[in-house]
Amino acid sequence: MMKKFTALFLFFSIVFAIVLNSCKKEPVEPTIPEVPEAPAPTPTEPTPLPTGVSVDLSTVPYQKLSEYRFFKGQMKDQVPEDGVMPYQLASSLFTDYALKKRFVWLPSGLKGTYIADNKIIELPVGAALIKTFYYDNVQPSGVTKILETRIMIKKSTGWIFAEYVWNEEQTEATLQMDGSNIPISWSQNGTIKSANYRIPSALECLTCHKTNNNPIPIGIQPQNLNNNFTYTSGTFNQLQHWVSKGILENNLPANIVSTIDYKDSSKPLRERLRSFLDINCAHCHRENSHCDYRPLRLAYSETILPENMGICVTPDETLDPMLIKIILPGNFNKSMMHFRLSSTDESNRMPLLGRTIIDEEAVQLLKDYITSINDCNG
Repeated sequence: MMKKFTALFLFFSIVFAIVLNSCKKEPVEPTIPEVPEAPAPTPTEPTPLPTGVSVDLSTVPYQKLSEYRFFKGQMKDQVPEDGVMPYQLASSLFTDYALKKRFVWLPSGLKGTYIADNKIIELPVGAALIKTFYYDNVQPSGVTKILETRIMIKKSTGWIFAEYVWNEEQTEATLQMDGSNIPISWSQNGTIKSANYRIPSALECLTCHKTNNNPIPIGIQPQNLNNNFTYTSGTFNQLQHWVSKGILENNLPANIVSTIDYKDSSKPLRERLRSFLDINCAHCHRENSHCDYRPLRLAYSETILPENMGICVTPDETLDPMLIKIILPGNFNKSMMHFRLSSTDESNRMPLLGRTIIDEEAVQLLKDYITSINDCNG
């Protein structure tokens, strides 16, 4: 009896456990709340680079050429910014055969004014003149290399100089006013030439660029600009183009007595020589300039008179007893001017500054001219 009871007890315990378990709910997984995705970060807009020319008269000269923003894109390409006007002179100052690019910039709305054929165009305060010196076919790799960019800026107190020397990478030029030399070799018309190119100091700049000891520009005279230049928009007379672009007053005379390209062999010898002397020598050999104590007056407007050019004029110093006249008609070996142009000795050469080698074309021009004349009338 006891065994039956025990068996029944076990049977009902098992049934009860099965029923109890069947009534339980399946366990529910806890719900994990969704975390909203973080919004994508807003891309930071790059700070736009400043554009347009910057000439702040209170802070110039800047330490870096790029700070002026005279050029678009890579500065070494010398593509002028809007408002920066390229120009060229009829004859160029000889600087050891360096090539040059020239530009002028005026503050918006201001204009230059014609004074006279042979006078510097009167530019307004804030104007800048930019001149870059470079060589093509530089050895050994035959590349183009910029050496320096010179700037003159007109402040209310007058003109100032700013001399910028380019780095080897041709990406920047830095203000340097103490002067230096750069040895350079280049191929020119199949011939390798070399020079110890001179970067002028501030004092050397003033030596040539002065009147009454005040700094002034040299080349930007109507007589040197009255010729055609090829712009991106076409070929035009430079002075007329400046008027049309609103950077020069329309007060030009009907006729301008103008210099010519002294390298143009189709022009008369005398006019070529006078043009050479004007751009290379007249800035010193004139009144109130560095060599005003000399007997020569070499501006184009003054060499109409043969004696101003030195024809049959006795030198005011004796370098060699054989050199009896500055220009002796028919005999260049006894002409002081030929001796000086042919010399590289710093104590004898002329021009005094701006070259370390000989301008062979100019020397030949002078020889040809002297040989062509036989009296003091030139």
